[in-house]
Amino acid sequence: MSNVNGNSLNGHGSDRTGVVRRVVTGTDEHGRSYIVSDGVSPNRHSSPSVAGFGAAQIWYTEPGPISNAGEQDNGSADTVIPMHPDVRATIFRIADFPPDSAYTDAGKSALFAEIGGNAARAGASHSEDKHFWFHKTDSIDYGIVLEGEIWLMLDDDECLLTAGDVVVQRGTSHAWANRSDKPCRMAFVLIGAPPVPVTSADLAGQAS
Repeated sequence: MSNVNGNSLNGHGSDRTGVVRRVVTGTDEHGRSYIVSDGVSPNRHSSPSVAGFGAAQIWYTEPGPISNAGEQDNGSADTVIPMHPDVRATIFRIADFPPDSAYTDAGKSALFAEIGGNAARAGASHSEDKHFWFHKTDSIDYGIVLEGEIWLMLDDDECLLTAGDVVVQRGTSHAWANRSDKPCRMAFVLIGAPPVPVTSADLAGQAS
């Protein structure tokens, strides 16, 4: 695969983590559509602690009305994109999950601090000892498995997702467990939402 400038974007080497071709479109002053940019998504995270874990932050919108006018890049290299969006904000992200065996104890400990997610980890107190990826965010997340397979773990359930499967993650405590020997790549669209109401007293610590 190449972009319009002829640069290779196959990404099958050791540096594939977080490497995604991104095409952004726009509308000119005459009302005609065109390609604003075509190349490797510039806002990329590759974990220094866990080989093969990372993400391409494709696009981000702030809370409020969304404008498609102009050529502002909401996924530029210097755009600060949080782990999860505020209410009515959105994030489009492609994430790479290596096999669970790739995570050292140090990597597991550093994981959420690297991505600004310590609060999300703290919000999943029911199952924090079940898997190092357990976290909870105030968002509705649309997830699509692009390559490989991964287990979606919840407090009381789990299921295997394979390429082509989709998940609607509704602000719940969850983890991603890659029990295979190959990487898994997923696409996510996150939309900020109010916290899920908690009514039972023994669940008070789950409110985020």
